[in-house]
Amino acid sequence: MKKIIGVKFKRPGKIYFFDPGDFEINKNDSVIVETAMGEELGYVVVPKREIEESKINSPLKKVIRIATQEDLNSLEKYKSKEPEALKICKEKIKKYKLDMNLIGVEYKFDGSKILFYFTADGRIDFRDLVKDLASVFKTRIELRQIGVRDEVKRIGGNGVCGRELCCCSFLDNFETVSIKMAKEQNIALNPSKISGNCGRLMCCLKYEQDVYTEKLSKLPKVGAIVKTPSGEGTVEGVEILKEIIKVKIKDGEDFCYKKFEVKDITIIKESKNNFINKEEKENFKELQELEKLEKLDQKNKNQNDEI
Repeated sequence: MKKIIGVKFKRPGKIYFFDPGDFEINKNDSVIVETAMGEELGYVVVPKREIEESKINSPLKKVIRIATQEDLNSLEKYKSKEPEALKICKEKIKKYKLDMNLIGVEYKFDGSKILFYFTADGRIDFRDLVKDLASVFKTRIELRQIGVRDEVKRIGGNGVCGRELCCCSFLDNFETVSIKMAKEQNIALNPSKISGNCGRLMCCLKYEQDVYTEKLSKLPKVGAIVKTPSGEGTVEGVEILKEIIKVKIKDGEDFCYKKFEVKDITIIKESKNNFINKEEKENFKELQELEKLEKLDQKNKNQNDEI
């Protein structure tokens, strides 16, 4: 068994696990830990516990110490300098005529490094900018290009549901979202309805997908031939969450529509068709472009959260 604690560096943000050693560490304590980027100050969200070593993918880095009041004061001191650093960097970007959009700035808790976050359409040669900033701040400078999702996460805002954006409140990690998810969830394939503030497909399509996948495995598709208590018919609609099937059944010379619970029907012949209406066909090309951007974002995902 191995002792671990879970630490976050941002709110919201990923949880990273560390070896607490012999320190007595409680939830909400601030700690200084060793990371790939040097020493970092984080706060404990998972108190000390034991897990099997086989469940740990790589060797855990260690907690260096519990943060002192001096460390916390230093963090607040440098945090207060961030607005001025942002202003200076924007002026320098304008000076060098760089096609980049500065999003935010972050000091390390001890002032040993300043990170500037920006977005850009392509690669930017910012070597002269870094040298200039280093001469001004007299510390190590790092410029980090981020994606549009990360940009919106830092800026904040509300979604179409009226609530705070998921990425700004509880979503710790961005995962790939696809058009298929929207289709399986019976959401109209309309870019304006299924894309978020960042211009990418909405994150909520992903974390609700598991429920739909599980339910769809038990339900027939639209167009399937099914046997019902009222006779054979064709599936015309599916209420996925309620597990209700709308069936078109021949009644003499006419047709009628009836609804049945999935447990009351038997699939005779499954449908292989993927029905898309005319409006959805017109939107499909735009959605495919969104999906391509989604994949590109994942491929070029920077290492902002790698510890």
